[in-house]
Amino acid sequence: MKKKIKQKLAKEWFVKLQNIICEEIEKLEKEYGSKAKFKRNKWKHGEFRIIKGKIIEKGGVAFSNVIGKFSKEFAKKIPGTRNNLSFWSSGVSVVLHPANPKIPAMHFNTRFICTKKNWFGGGMDITPTLKDVSEKKYFHTELKKMCNVHNKKYYPKYKKWCDRYFYINHRNEVRGIGGIFFDYKMDNWKKDFSFVKDVGEFFVYVLKKIIRKKMFKKWTKIEKEIQLLKRGRYVEFNLMYDRGTKFGLNSGGNTEAILMSMPPTAKWK
Repeated sequence: MKKKIKQKLAKEWFVKLQNIICEEIEKLEKEYGSKAKFKRNKWKHGEFRIIKGKIIEKGGVAFSNVIGKFSKEFAKKIPGTRNNLSFWSSGVSVVLHPANPKIPAMHFNTRFICTKKNWFGGGMDITPTLKDVSEKKYFHTELKKMCNVHNKKYYPKYKKWCDRYFYINHRNEVRGIGGIFFDYKMDNWKKDFSFVKDVGEFFVYVLKKIIRKKMFKKWTKIEKEIQLLKRGRYVEFNLMYDRGTKFGLNSGGNTEAILMSMPPTAKWK
């Protein structure tokens, strides 16, 4: 399959997925009695949408399609850029910061990048404010089932990668309860693309399950304070370690879209 066709198919999927995610979140807000809608912000390389609702205090769903050149320094870390700094990339990135501290913060992204090589990357993870053993078990059990449809080696491999990736070194602690993370996935394009689409559909499924279970539960001021401190850790990780943030800022991405992952409020002791 020619690279242009691969790019077209990947881009079309990411556009579709952005619409699905936004529609489902707006439906959840409506179920809660909120009229919150995503505000669309178009720019030359895509569109990022922000919602400020009663369930999702701040949520961002961004689609990007960027053509450009890496800096020589940054290109050293990217496959297929030895004699050519040009790249094409497209993807969807999602960060949801709920108002209710009983609902975990959720992160998801998938992307397709082309240099002289082309590959998929992405993943998802959730960051609870409060410990919930049953929710953690449910999330990982369902995630493993989805991965096993494609390859039984995926879940243990990508879970381990996620656990290593979402580690806040200067705090000596993990960001949340993990999930999966993968990058430079270039084994078989059709199979890889099928997996990437299932990862996206699973994220939609699991976010609805988790939110519906907890969106009407009451919370305390103490629980909200704990959430604000957790958000501080989220900010630290994203600004200091996150690959997507660094990639976006080094590839001509939209700064506001890249930093949409920041929570509306946070605290530090």
